Amino acid sequence: MNLGTPRPSTLIAPKALLAKSLQDWLVHLEGLHPKGQAGIELGLERVNRVKATLRQTQDCPLIVVGGTNGKGSTCAYLEAIYRYAGYRVGCYTSPHLLDYNERIRVDQRPVDDETLCQAFARVEAARLAAGSVALTYFEFGTLAAWEVFAACQAEVVILEVGLGGRLDAVNVYDADCAVVTGIALDHTAWLGSTREAIGFEKAGIFRTGVPAICSDPEPPQSLLDHAAGIGADLRLLGRDFGYFGDKAQWTFWMRDRQSLDEGAVFRRGGLANPALRGACQLRNASAALAVCEALKQVLPVSMQAIRRGLIELELPGRFQVLPGRPAVVLDVAHNPQALAGLADNLGNMGFFEKTIAVVGMLADKDIAGALQALRGKVDVWLLTGLEVPRGAPAGTLAAVVADSQLGGSVACFASPEEAYASAAKQAGENDRILVFGSFHTVAAVMRALKLRR
Repeated sequence: MNLGTPRPSTLIAPKALLAKSLQDWLVHLEGLHPKGQAGIELGLERVNRVKATLRQTQDCPLIVVGGTNGKGSTCAYLEAIYRYAGYRVGCYTSPHLLDYNERIRVDQRPVDDETLCQAFARVEAARLAAGSVALTYFEFGTLAAWEVFAACQAEVVILEVGLGGRLDAVNVYDADCAVVTGIALDHTAWLGSTREAIGFEKAGIFRTGVPAICSDPEPPQSLLDHAAGIGADLRLLGRDFGYFGDKAQWTFWMRDRQSLDEGAVFRRGGLANPALRGACQLRNASAALAVCEALKQVLPVSMQAIRRGLIELELPGRFQVLPGRPAVVLDVAHNPQALAGLADNLGNMGFFEKTIAVVGMLADKDIAGALQALRGKVDVWLLTGLEVPRGAPAGTLAAVVADSQLGGSVACFASPEEAYASAAKQAGENDRILVFGSFHTVAAVMRALKLRR
């Protein structure tokens, strides 16, 4: 299928840059910006300057996905559906769990080191040519992802927003369909302290006349106003599309815009429940199907591709239940909305004699608000610090558990690996170990389990 592809940069990188290893590049990226890898500086001017030097262009359909929770799952559904439909799919998400390569995927596979290094070299050459622009870690990676997708001649590209939307690096590209998933309080230091403020930032990825999908059941008025103000083709969950079903199967519905009858809808029924667990996944899957309908003229997909994309999918760290006993659950939930969903999912797992939680979080999160969802649901709290600049000390987490009267015993550890080792030692076969919080927490435990196996 020749839909047009992103064009690779004609900029030639010096041989010295091409000789760097991936680890060399990642160290380089961490030191480029004054704030380092963890540094956040919103704005489009820096990345636009380097993008222009690279002469990057858009010649294939682009889907941009933002939101507080659910955007990773929505990206994964879209990636799988379009791959099974026969398209070459480029997908950029963040953060990664074990390897940086996970962020940049072609046909659901992380790109190899050599391809990634070549893209980094081209971005670095452009960065220097543009006046040694101090790109952030995320900005550099975003430009490199586009270089990868251009080189492999992707036929559809999916970009996940890193933070916010309006001033996020992926917003230098113009979406052919934009998605905003759930909107909740997170990253308030950068996006604002209310859902209205955050909703406006998320809506910044919408474009005039372009399909804009919102799967938040109660979108902020600021998002609605911004979409109307710029003339975006806004499609809302519950008004323009939605779902219904039971534990066995579900049905997606969407308002038929081609019918003269304003109340006409069409349905895709008999769908198996998504492979990803949790009640919120029908909402995320519905958003993905709404995108497929919005782009069906340029990216037609079959029902077989939709069915396979929904059920033949794995996304590590999203209510991931490992095989064996005791039960082990890995989840990167770290804000109140996500923890509420995690609590619901735990309640649907059945009975366990004891729940042991391994928790590590970043200090700039609403830790108290997030952990409230697990009040009375955890028997043992194993709290850990994180060796990252924004990591919250274990003692801070312990104080929240005590002050919020969440129940259960408490122990503190220096690392997620130590906390998990303690959990594994004291858990019986009828118990449940829950690992959640920061991506850093889940990633550390995943590495430990990988080494153990």
